[in-house]
Amino acid sequence: MPTPSAESFSALARSSPWLWSTLRFTARGLPDQGFPPVRAWLRRPDRLRVEALDGQLRQIVRQAGPAVAVLSSHGGFPRDAVPDGPLLRADGLVERRPGDRWAYDAPMYQNYRWVALLDPLELADGIDRDTGATVPALVVDDVREVEHGGRPAWEAVVRTTPAYEPRCGCCSLLRSLEVDIQEFGPRSEHVLEDYPELHRVRLDVETGVCVSAEGIGDRGWGRGHDVRIEAVDEPMADALFVEPPGPPFRRR
Repeated sequence: MPTPSAESFSALARSSPWLWSTLRFTARGLPDQGFPPVRAWLRRPDRLRVEALDGQLRQIVRQAGPAVAVLSSHGGFPRDAVPDGPLLRADGLVERRPGDRWAYDAPMYQNYRWVALLDPLELADGIDRDTGATVPALVVDDVREVEHGGRPAWEAVVRTTPAYEPRCGCCSLLRSLEVDIQEFGPRSEHVLEDYPELHRVRLDVETGVCVSAEGIGDRGWGRGHDVRIEAVDEPMADALFVEPPGPPFRRR
């Protein structure tokens, strides 16, 4: 396991597409606080099943997308070729991603916060507004090893910078005044009177998934979520992602 540090935290946040092939998990606080929790089965690059915790089917997603080669402790998972691979650090985490920063989206449920927590690149790489250069999105402090849902995770206290560039401005992982103004305008009802100065973020060490993110100082900022990973890289048959037949048609 790499040593937790600000640099390693950022590298883990950009590594998710190359760390796992399938994921089973529960999620709370998505798409926003107050929504009931769900259980999901996700098979990259294009299959998703979402159920209520009582087993009631919520949605099947069959969404074509780009493919990558997943590198895991169990070996490689071959996928359709991509032009270039990522630049890896000595510890195997990603130093720099190839091509389009949003080219590795997993299938989406409800909104882009779902996509962002599964591939939390926005917690690593931001965009300089003046030059367009890739720069750190956050100031990362106090990285430490914790457990989340019985699994190793890294927790960090972070601050957004003006370069923070979420997957979608209306549903970013972290609340940011700059992002909200850019997305909604300065006079919008979506712009808050105050914003969290600090956020507490957790990344699952094996997968890079953002399993928790919240503003410090509970004031109803509305971005907290909690993900509990139940299985990684387990086989998932095609039948899991097939819509059940509807009720028979009856002629009147």
